[in-house]
This record gives sequence, C-alpha cells and structure tokens, in this order.
Amino acid sequence: MGKYIEIKDLEVYKQALKISAFAWEIYKSFDWRTKKIIGEQFIEAIDSVGANIAEGYGRYHYLDRVKFYYNARGSLTESLHWLELLLKRELIKEEDYQKLTEELNKLNHSLNAYIRSLYRSKSSI
Repeated sequence: MGKYIEIKDLEVYKQALKISAFAWEIYKSFDWRTKKIIGEQFIEAIDSVGANIAEGYGRYHYLDRVKFYYNARGSLTESLHWLELLLKRELIKEEDYQKLTEELNKLNHSLNAYIRSLYRSKSSI
C-alpha cells in the first residue's frame, strides 16, 4: 500500500498555490476600479484552480475527484482569459503576463497528467 500524500505535498496543488501568490501580487497593484471591474474575476478564477484541486483531493471516489479536477482545469482556462484581457487593456506588464501564462500552461500539463494517472490507477485495480 502506498504512502498517503498530504494535499500540501501534492505537486499540482503546490503549483496552484504558487500561481495564486504571484497573481495576488498583481491584483494588489490594481487601483480600486480595476479591482472591481476585472481584478476580482481574475483573482477568483486563479484561486479557484487550487480550491478545486483541494476539494477534489478530499473526495473518496475517483470519479468525484476527477470532476473537481476538471473544474480546476476550467478555472485555469478562465484565468487565461482574464489574463489576456488584462494584457489587451494594458493593465498588466508584458513580463508578468508571460510569466503567469507560462506557469498556468505548466499547471495545465501537470493537472492533465494527474487526471490521467487517476484513470490509470483505477483501471489497474
């Protein structure tokens, strides 16, 4: 039997937390109007990625888990949307946009691999 991995040690979750911390620094730099119009949706989408990973990790049945990981992937895609709008509206620096986009794409890859591993582990039982 394998060793239990705590959520705080799960790589996809750690990636999501790192992204949330970076996004929060960007959000904090917005004026009140930008926060209200686009910033809140941006930070909620970013934070939702990690929240869905955590909620899925706490579920027992693998299909229930996967549903939340799919939700996390949807929030990740939404985050990319808000990021694109921030860039087009010149509300974010190009280098911050590039870094956050790269990190979100890495997380997407990791999340997809994690979902595949759940399906593989279930089929090997």
